[in-house]
This record gives sequence, structure tokens and C-alpha cells, in this order.
Amino acid sequence: MYVITGLGNPTKKYEHTRHNIGFDVIQYLADQYNISINTKNFKGLCGTGFIEGQKVLLLKPQTFMNLSGNSVREAVDFYKLNPANELIVIYDDIALEPGYLRVRKKGSAGGHNGMKDIIAHLGTQEFLRIRVGVGEKPQEYDLADYVLGHFSKEDRNKVEEAIKCAADAVKLMVQDQTDAAMNLYNKKVVRE
Repeated sequence: MYVITGLGNPTKKYEHTRHNIGFDVIQYLADQYNISINTKNFKGLCGTGFIEGQKVLLLKPQTFMNLSGNSVREAVDFYKLNPANELIVIYDDIALEPGYLRVRKKGSAGGHNGMKDIIAHLGTQEFLRIRVGVGEKPQEYDLADYVLGHFSKEDRNKVEEAIKCAADAVKLMVQDQTDAAMNLYNKKVVRE
């Protein structure tokens, strides 16, 4: 059993913003595997199903980004999972250009408030994660305004491809092939 959570903010206002890229990947997986994300549980919206033969819970925390740990911890505790190999968190990263991914087995929050909260609630940095590049904020922008903003058309095209690649990485990770996912997708650059 895996809990696969994508980070984002609830409500239509934030749909398809840079900060909601995790929700976009979860929705893509749900569509690919016919999993309905319509159950309210674990302070989130979720649905269970199977990806490549593995039972999964797809989770979109509804606690707002900075409190994501509440939702993730409830799901991990309920299913009595070991976060080190049964939790996958997908989230935005301003240190990566649009179209880039980074798959990791553990690591710090890297300044991401949603990840800080998850690490604080779980008491560990050891869990699987996929960082999806959204691009560095321009100097004149406020960080919050930037991550809550929408992609340019050109960047959105790159990000759509990255969403597919992130979903493909998840497929490998739930088959205990995280190293293969790292080898394939940490080098992945969406073509211009």
C-alpha cells in the first residue's frame, strides 16, 4: 500500500497555479487509473485504487499548503505505513526549471513550507518525493505571488510534459524501482 500525495491549495482560485503542481500530478494519475478522488478523509480529498498492481491512496490535502503535514500524517498513521518506502510526496520546486523533475528517497524541505510541515509531523525526512520544476521567481516578484500565479503558455506546455513524466516515475516507484525512476527522470528535460 502506498500513500501518494500531491501538494497544493484547495479551491478553484488556486487551480493549475505553480504551487498546485502536486494536485495536477495526482489528478493525472487518477485519470490514468480510473481512481475517483471524491472521498473526504484525512483532512483531504482522496481515492483508493491500483497503480501497476499496487494498492494506492491518492491524496490531495485540503489543509492549505503550509499545513500539509496534518493530512499526510493522518493517512500514514491510518494505514500504518513506513514513510521511507510507502509514502510518495509530489510538489513544486522553484529551484528547477519548468519541465525538470527530481526524484529522491529523502532530503530536507529545501525552504518549501508544505514539506517542512510534513517533515515536522512525520518526524523524519526519509520518504520518497518527486519535485516538479516551476522555475525561479523573477527578482521583482514576491515569492508568494509567484508560486500562486499561473504559468505562461510556453511553460505550461513544458509542465504538462513534466506531469506525465512524474506520473511515469510514480509507476516505477510503486514497483520498488525508485532508483530506476531517479536514473530516468532526474535527467529528464522537456524538449523546447
